[in-house]
Amino acid sequence: MAFYDEMAVMALEMITEFGQPVTISKTEPGEYDPETGGEAPGATVEQTAQGILLDFTGLEFQNNSLIRQGDKKLKIAAQGLAWVPGLLDKVVAQGRTWSIVPTLKEINPAGTPILYELQVRS
Repeated sequence: MAFYDEMAVMALEMITEFGQPVTISKTEPGEYDPETGGEAPGATVEQTAQGILLDFTGLEFQNNSLIRQGDKKLKIAAQGLAWVPGLLDKVVAQGRTWSIVPTLKEINPAGTPILYELQVRS
């Protein structure tokens, strides 16, 4: 196992121990419906991930004007995810539904995803 693969496993273990399960959902686009001439409704797909929901610090508020009061930082372990979280996805954490807002960071040394850092807004 390569070094960064081991780091991805370690990140998952640490976030599992100190974090919580979160649900990431996205809507898959529907297929073309020739009867209506449009797209059929899409299906919602969900995956469970391990994450840590954190507050932004005062310094982060000063340096980034896109952070609003109430926004949170969500760190998700990349190991074992079926797909990469995207800006149109929703996250359920601590009983609330959160939208993902830019920017979405991927910690990805040497091409091995270890962690995703999301800014989420309820």
